[in-house]
Amino acid sequence: MVKSLPLKQATQDKLFSLGLLFPAILITSVFILVPVVDSVIRSFMDYKVRNIISGRPGTWNNFANYIKLFENEKLVPAITTTFSFVFGVVLVQLLLGFALALVLDRTKHGSRFLRSIMMTPWVVPTMISGLMWMWVFQPQYGLLKYLASVVTGGQVTDFAILNNPRTALLGIGIAALWKQIPLMTLLLLAGLQNVPYDIIEAATIDGANATRRFFAIIVPYMTSVIKVSVSMSIIENFKQFPLFWTMTGGGPDNATTTLAVLSYREAFVSSNFGSGAAVTTVWMLLMMAFVFFYNKLLKPQAMD
Repeated sequence: MVKSLPLKQATQDKLFSLGLLFPAILITSVFILVPVVDSVIRSFMDYKVRNIISGRPGTWNNFANYIKLFENEKLVPAITTTFSFVFGVVLVQLLLGFALALVLDRTKHGSRFLRSIMMTPWVVPTMISGLMWMWVFQPQYGLLKYLASVVTGGQVTDFAILNNPRTALLGIGIAALWKQIPLMTLLLLAGLQNVPYDIIEAATIDGANATRRFFAIIVPYMTSVIKVSVSMSIIENFKQFPLFWTMTGGGPDNATTTLAVLSYREAFVSSNFGSGAAVTTVWMLLMMAFVFFYNKLLKPQAMD
């Protein structure tokens, strides 16, 4: 029979555990919780540069910052652009990442080398990626313009992807996919290699074709991996700022103004920190709600 710990010893263990957790709790509180709470409070204030210079606290104005954003028709278009970008990039990223993971899983020779090469875009800093893709999309001397001119015999004269409101978001999406697909592929490949091979072999013997095996065996076994990978991708693209600001600055004609860009503009370009905090609060709540409902929708099912 296992003897229970004395109360004194159990208390010491709890205090020791709390001591180990205290640095993480302190850092999280100081650098995450406190700034978030402070930002939410400032979103209900008239807080501008003059308040920082004079040291005076902001004036409480209730929901005036939020109302002004809706009246100026800035918030709703930014929300629409953000969701369009997130849906498009995450969906394409999942499909292409799954396809590459299947190819790498079946590659017998040089698979380690291919994985190492494939991860190169992911380790490149985001701002460097943005500058590189700006050169690729450059309308006069960009790589894409050159390749299009070669294919069409020099007939292409206008290839301004980032300068066109209809294609600017697509250009940033391509840059985001180039950088993010390698990690998605690696995560899905790790999950793919944990699918029991004997079950796939048994299904093959029973006459199940590749499509049937994929949807009936592989996908159910990888539900947890897919859920985590897509959640990471949703959060990453919801808070994507460096690519947008580096490549377009939110233009042209606000076609690429997401909640991240709008928050930065309101706070540091217009010097209205209360309005910027209001955008940030809406941005945070939407991201939390989206991830929450996504996790509720996609529940991993245990496989027998």
